[in-house]
Parts: sequence; C-alpha cells; structure tokens
Amino acid sequence: MVSPNLAKHSESDRQVEINGYAKKLFQVIYSEKNKKEEIDENIAKIKVSDLISRVAFFYEKVRNAVDYEEEHLLRKNAIARILRRQILIEGAVKATDGPKISEHLLVELIRGSYLSNNTIPESKIGEIAGLLEKYILLKNQIIANINTGLNLNTDIIKAKDLIGKKNNLIHWLLNMAAFEIEENLAPNVVKQTIVDNLFAVLHKSLKLPANLPYEKDLEIQIYLSIGRTFSKLDADMLGFILFKYYNPDWLKLGSGESITETDVYKIKNIATDVLPLREKINAQLAHPLIKQLDRIVRVYALYFSILAETIDSDPAKVYNELQNGEKSFLALIKKVCNAKYIKAKSKLWRSALRGILYIFLTKSVFVFIIEVPAIKFFNEPLNPVSLGINIAFPAILLFVIVFLTRLPSESNTNKIVNGIKEIAFVGGEKKQPLELRAPSRRSWIKDGIFHLIYAASFCFSILVVIWALNQIQFNWVSMIIFLFFLAFVSFFSVLTTKGIKDLIIVERRENLFTFLLDLFYMPIILVGRWLSGEFAKVNVFIFLFDFIIEAPFKVLVQIAEDWTKYVRERRDNME
Repeated sequence: MVSPNLAKHSESDRQVEINGYAKKLFQVIYSEKNKKEEIDENIAKIKVSDLISRVAFFYEKVRNAVDYEEEHLLRKNAIARILRRQILIEGAVKATDGPKISEHLLVELIRGSYLSNNTIPESKIGEIAGLLEKYILLKNQIIANINTGLNLNTDIIKAKDLIGKKNNLIHWLLNMAAFEIEENLAPNVVKQTIVDNLFAVLHKSLKLPANLPYEKDLEIQIYLSIGRTFSKLDADMLGFILFKYYNPDWLKLGSGESITETDVYKIKNIATDVLPLREKINAQLAHPLIKQLDRIVRVYALYFSILAETIDSDPAKVYNELQNGEKSFLALIKKVCNAKYIKAKSKLWRSALRGILYIFLTKSVFVFIIEVPAIKFFNEPLNPVSLGINIAFPAILLFVIVFLTRLPSESNTNKIVNGIKEIAFVGGEKKQPLELRAPSRRSWIKDGIFHLIYAASFCFSILVVIWALNQIQFNWVSMIIFLFFLAFVSFFSVLTTKGIKDLIIVERRENLFTFLLDLFYMPIILVGRWLSGEFAKVNVFIFLFDFIIEAPFKVLVQIAEDWTKYVRERRDNME
C-alpha cells in the first residue's frame, strides 16, 4: 500500500488531497487489517470444554431473548450480570476476592461465546482482578459510609432512603466495572481513532453564542454526544466516561501488582464524595445542549462511519482510487452507502424476528396468564377472536412496521458524499463554525396548551381504536390488553427501526399525512415508552433467570466442566 502520508498527483479528474484525519484513519485501518496475531503456544490460555460451552451458549441465547437489548450491549450486560451474581448474591454467602471473581467471569464469558475459547491468556485473570479490586474496595467503603448513617435511632423513611441510595450506587458501580472490563478485553483501535477524529472536528467546528453559559461543559458534552450517537453507549457507560472525567486517576488505580496505600486513600476520598459526584454526573447527563449536539454529532458520526467502512473494504485499493482523483473515490463511497443500506435492512429483519420472539415470550404469554382468568373473574364473555388477535397482534404490527420501513434515498447518499468531502479533503472544511442556539423555552401557558392538544389527540386515537374493537365484540378486559400492546409495540418498533433511521440525514418532508401521524400516533408511542420503562422493572422472566435459574445452572455447568476434566485425565492415564 502506498503511504497515506503522500498527496495525490493524478489529473484524471479534480485533484484532491486528504487531510490529517483521513490519513490517520487510513493508517490505523491498514495497520489493523495487516496486523499478524502472533500466537505463542508457550503462554497458558483459558480453555473450557466445547461441549459444556454449547450448553452455556444456548442458555445465554434464551436469557437474552427475554431481555431485549441492542446487540453491541450484550457482552457488557453479561459482564454486569455475572458480577452482580458473584459479588452481591454469591458474595453474601461465601468469601469472594478479585482473582476468584475474575477467573469465574472470564470462564463464563468464554462459555457464553462472548470471548473466544483458548485465546485469552491466563495472565488476563490477574489483570482483571486488579481492576475489580478497586471497585470492590470502593463498594465496601460506600456501604460502610452509608451504614454509619443507619442506626437504631434512624427513622424508617430515612433508613429506606439510605438503603435505596446504597443499592442504586452498587448497581451503578457494577455497571461501570462491566464497561471498564469490556474495554480492557476488547479494545478497538479503529473505533477510538474515529472518536478522536470526531471530537477534533466537532470541537473546532462548534461554537457557543455569547449568551450561553456552557463553555466549560462543551468539551465533555461533545464527547458524551459522540458516545451516544456513534458508540451507542447506554446511560451507565456514559456515566463511566463522566466518572473518569471527574476522577482522572481512576484508570491508574490498582494497575500495579496490588493496590497501594495511596490508591486506597484516593478510593476512600471518592467514596466520601460519591453522592455529590453522582449528582454532577446526572446533571451532565441531562444537560440542555444534549438534543442540539446529538442532531449535529449523529450526522458527522455517519460521515466517519461510512468513510471508515469504505477504507476497511480494501485500504490499498481505496487509496489507489484516491490517486485517480475525486470521482472514482466518491463513486466507491456511494457503493459502500448502498451496501450499508441493504445490510441495515437485513439487520432490521433480524432485530424484528428477535423482537417478535421477545414480545411473545415476555408479553403475549401474559394473554394466557391474565386475559382468560380476568374475563372469567369479571363474568365477561370469552371471545376466541379477541383472544387470538391479542396473541398475534403484537408480532403482526411489528412485522408491518418493519415491512413499510424504506431504505434511504439517493439524495441522502449525495449528502453523505458531500459530508465525507468536508471531513476528509483538504479545503473541504466548513468556512464558518456551526453556532449552537440557546435552548428554546416556551411560556407555561403555551406549553400547557400544547400538552392539552396532545392529550386530546391521544384520547381521540384511543376512542377510535375502542370503537373499532367494539365492532368485533371485544370485551373491556381484552380491550385494555390490546391497547397495552398497541402502545408498547408502537414504541418498540421505534427502537427496532432505529438502525435504518440513523442512516437518514436528509430532513423528512412534511405533508398532511406526516402531520396527522405525529398528531394522533405519536402520543401512543410516548405512552408506550413510559409503559416500556415501567414494565421493564417487573420483567418476571428476568427475575426467574437471574435469581432462581442462573446461579444453580452455573453450578451445574461448573460441575459438568470438572467432570469432563476428570474423565480426560483418566483417559490420559490409560495411554
């Protein structure tokens, strides 16, 4: 491959020169694609039974089916779940330490196919153990500090509040630990390069008006927006970024062979100030600039993503296309865009099938559990048609919405091409900075009127649905269940189709249909969002898996693993 540090000299079409951001991306992707993994056979690696792993992998598939999460969050969530079980549940009845938790964690991740078998060096156990020790120490110190406020003289309300804060903080710490562990286990140099380039471009391009007092928050808010829009981080992961921002030495703590007295002192200081720190983090996660920044960053994140995918297809070939001039390179970008659209549509169908399974396992099954007994309890007539509709409706609605989701248009592709010219070509940069606006504030009267209009449109939509259901002899119990599914699946479809919509950067054309859709259907989606959040807290299946099934299942898996080792040893002794 010709070095990306060289400028182009071809005159076949308009001569261009890539800037430093594009050069760096070329270099990193080329280096990563041509990096040879040197496998040292003398280094001991963590190895588990393939047979037992298949059983554990099947369990993880079933477990993930009843707890719908985006695919890129599955490993982080699995780490958090394993830590929660080992530290909080099993740790309550037996002694646990960093090395023991670390070993069990890595073994379970390999069994569940979150990590490759026989590739992780055993030295990684000690590395993750050192990382865990600081979290365990911080957790214990926080609990000790909160417990000092709990005594016989503490009133019930205050005690309940302190216990709630303690549980929330522990949950928060475990999720942060899971994210740091995942970053340690699966670092992504290309992704980090894109993040760095995005930050550099946006930090230079964005400008705050003089009347906005957010200058000190702008840098971290840009970084958080990149995490939300490009890296697709959840709230706990974004919280960890802020935790590191306010505690810049955190990653260095426990990085040696053991935690030093200085490390312990710093951790105790963090534990002492953890509640004010959590408030600062929450304030940054609810910053007034979020919506504006996310709209801008999402567009630039797509530009860099498409550029990276174009380069990744064949760095040498792509660079040669650049040598031939702008035209052939931009044609290649269009080709990658179209391929990405098709891939996104295929992924959408996979997500829809997974979503249909999730809805059936966690929601439709309640039709059998709730609807029939409720109908009999209230002496309502049982209508087999309404029962069948309530069972099939969620999956059918999601299927129809996915089927009607269209791929981005050619004008969308052209805008992406122009955006990549802006971020990758010398001289393509914006001449004027993007100036953010002060968040709009409506008067409480106008806001109240708009809320009333939205509430009225929601009521009208519900009345129309009830009228239609009444025409096919739905009783009131079946109607309530139908309306619940309508709201829930309407919001769930927004999550499912998000992958396609993230590729669309041209503004939607407003017409009478979109106006009526926003007026009468959007309130139902918003109710679905609220219902989704509330019912996610009481997912019975997650409770069954995490607190009743998982612990004994993992014990049986470990026994089976030990048995296979014993049989192997006996067989080896026969030779």
